[in-house]
Amino acid sequence: MESVSLLLLLLSWLLLLAVSNNPNSSHATHDIINSTQILKDGDTISSSGGRFELGFFKLGSPFKQYLGIRYKQIPAKTVVWVANRNVPIIANASQVVLKVAKPGLLLVLNINNAAILWSTNTSRAVQNPVAQLLDSGNLVVRDAADENPDNFLWQSFDYPAQTYLPGVRMGKNLVTGKEVYMTAWRSDDDPSSGEITMHCDPSGYPQTVIRNGSTVIYRTGPWNGLRWSGIPFLSRNPIYTYDLVMDQDGMWIAYQLLKNSVYIHLTLTPAGVLQREMWVEQGGKWYPRPGPMIETLVVPLDVCDSYGICGPNGLCNIDDSATCTCLDKFLAKYEGPWDMGNWSEGCVRRTALNCSEGTDVFVEYSGIKLPDTRNSWFNRTMTLGECEQVCRRNCSCTAYSVVDISSDPGSGCLLWFGDLMDTRSLSQKGQSIFIRMAASELAVFYGVSSNSKVKRRNILIGSLSLAFGLTLLALGLGFYMWKMKRKEKEEMKSKQDFELPLFNLSTITRGTNNFSSNNKIGEGGFGLVYKGVLEDGMEIAVKRLSKTSMQGLEEFKNEIIYIAKLQHRNFVKLLGCCIQGEEMMLVYEYMTNKSLDAFIFDSIKSKLLDWPMRFNIINGIARGLLYLHQDSQLRIIHRDLKASNVLLDMDMNPKISDFGLARSVSGNEIEANTRHVVGTLGYMSPEYTIDGLFSIKSDVFSFGVLVLEIISGKRNRGFSHPDHHLNLLGHAWMLYKKEKSVELLDQHLADSCDAPQIIRSIHIGLLCVQQCTEDRPNMSSVLMMLTNENLLLSEAKEPGFFTKRKMATSEYSSSSTRGDISINEVSFSLIDPR
Repeated sequence: MESVSLLLLLLSWLLLLAVSNNPNSSHATHDIINSTQILKDGDTISSSGGRFELGFFKLGSPFKQYLGIRYKQIPAKTVVWVANRNVPIIANASQVVLKVAKPGLLLVLNINNAAILWSTNTSRAVQNPVAQLLDSGNLVVRDAADENPDNFLWQSFDYPAQTYLPGVRMGKNLVTGKEVYMTAWRSDDDPSSGEITMHCDPSGYPQTVIRNGSTVIYRTGPWNGLRWSGIPFLSRNPIYTYDLVMDQDGMWIAYQLLKNSVYIHLTLTPAGVLQREMWVEQGGKWYPRPGPMIETLVVPLDVCDSYGICGPNGLCNIDDSATCTCLDKFLAKYEGPWDMGNWSEGCVRRTALNCSEGTDVFVEYSGIKLPDTRNSWFNRTMTLGECEQVCRRNCSCTAYSVVDISSDPGSGCLLWFGDLMDTRSLSQKGQSIFIRMAASELAVFYGVSSNSKVKRRNILIGSLSLAFGLTLLALGLGFYMWKMKRKEKEEMKSKQDFELPLFNLSTITRGTNNFSSNNKIGEGGFGLVYKGVLEDGMEIAVKRLSKTSMQGLEEFKNEIIYIAKLQHRNFVKLLGCCIQGEEMMLVYEYMTNKSLDAFIFDSIKSKLLDWPMRFNIINGIARGLLYLHQDSQLRIIHRDLKASNVLLDMDMNPKISDFGLARSVSGNEIEANTRHVVGTLGYMSPEYTIDGLFSIKSDVFSFGVLVLEIISGKRNRGFSHPDHHLNLLGHAWMLYKKEKSVELLDQHLADSCDAPQIIRSIHIGLLCVQQCTEDRPNMSSVLMMLTNENLLLSEAKEPGFFTKRKMATSEYSSSSTRGDISINEVSFSLIDPR
């Protein structure tokens, strides 16, 4: 090592003399630097197609100098690679140059003191080395006469930082041990190597993992021939292609652009998030989802993406209120901590295996992200039947699955040994795994015993039970047939009331895979919501009335009557209904991005909503409400406007949903009274909550709350601040009075904010939540204020519930004891208000 240092020092002095004394020394041009040229501060070289440029740039505070590669044709000049990321240039940048030297090195030199600040390495020597910036963004050092990529002396693609460029092969060479992996920047203005890294992990069957130091914080799941198991939304598209390459030397992952006009920025952030953006020239910025042809890619996406959150043999389900459950036939290892939300110890088998007797069976689990494969074994040529036999013969094998699902029924064999770690439920495109179980777990009538008397007794008991069961079944069928005939008459009468297409129960059942839990996409006061696909390929959302629902037939009819007569671009479209037997269902168009609350209140997803998107959502909701209050054939008051009742389509356009609690008022009436207060706490106006008076101004109040939530990314109900005990409305009003409204802004909007527009929107939101109904504007005025920046706004007065936090809290508590409120903000009813 000492001799190498001396050699580099000698080389630096020789290069210094060469640069100082050579009058023919020239600046680099075009895409190549040869041994007679230098690159100084202010100079750049560009790739042959003009896509990338290499040069010195400044970053940080105070400024530090770096050599890096940037997009050339994008105004943002986004940096994609940094050479001297861990040794920034702090001295006078004019003293620093980039130089190519024999035997094939690329050096950053300080020509003032002949110091080598950064250098590449080489495994062999050439007589005429050059450095070239390729149009892929790869900076290479090669022999001037040899352009074969296999003979490159060095290339930047072997040392990616936080940007994963198309063409970079990330993985490991199992012969040499060399690994190519990503290392995130330490912060947004510090490109030095941080603790966050991303690897294509070759231990077991390949999967991509993100680590913080040595700790895994996220994994994609294994490659299944189409995509990573845990990223179902990473579908094939016309923009780029991606694949896993495996051979005897190693394994790598890579993706390639199919269109040269597209710019992709796939980055690993200092927070450990892998996110993809694409440059949209019309908007002049990077967008996470520029169009309908490509899904948004951000991982980790939710809490279930946190590695091992449910412990060994646990199953994470983001749509389940408990988040973590045990795999079927497993129990919590420690019940007390598990029930309190400490799931780290995971689950254990309910019944121990008995592999030596050969009686174990395998149970299929479908719709899941496959467990961690770091301790797995695989064979890419076996059939599923052969895979089962291999697992059955090995008592250490706990589960098996196919490797490749690109063809039906799939191929290859993947075996797991020991506990199953980091498994989650996926609502769509999940995979199947077969888990070893004790045979007794599947026994129905008879146990397994060597005592013949016990067997005969079990058979006798089973026979008597069967006879008794058949008798009950016959009686039940008779009663059922009588009940069905009675129901048919009622259904015929009900169906005549609805002017909507009627779906058969069998059609809905097939479309939702028999209401599979994997198809469940939501839950509310009405019941469960499932995603389905009709026979013609149309995606639908099915709202199924639960028998234990807080809403019933009246709300069901109410939603059909109102929404069937309402046609507006900002309302979710009702396609039809199903009324058959005990079942009552509503069938809607499927909203790709689900509900607004899933974005604005999520620390990761909220990054996807920049200010122009949020402002568009606010305007869309306002237009929908204006149509309800003024332009529809019925004057309708929604009564339950909230973030979870605003759905987002593929292009993030808002659609108001859930009209089950809506009421119409006739003629010029704008107000009504009820003894049954319904709605969601946090969004209900004071006069409605306390006195049962609802009006179009009640909806205006809810809209104002929603505006402030969209801007702040915080819920009104449950909002807390270290300096006071006000709710979100009170906090916003206090900032408004101090002329500090901009402090309400969601931190993720800092890069996209239009400060005057945001402050004006907060002002409008506060006008909508004023205590007195007569002070609040109607929706036509609200829309005018939003779209006309020259319109003067009146001063906002104190909002409703601003001074009543204790009263509201007590109401929450008393309501909770009656079971009227749940943490997912379902609608509720309060009987006989004051």
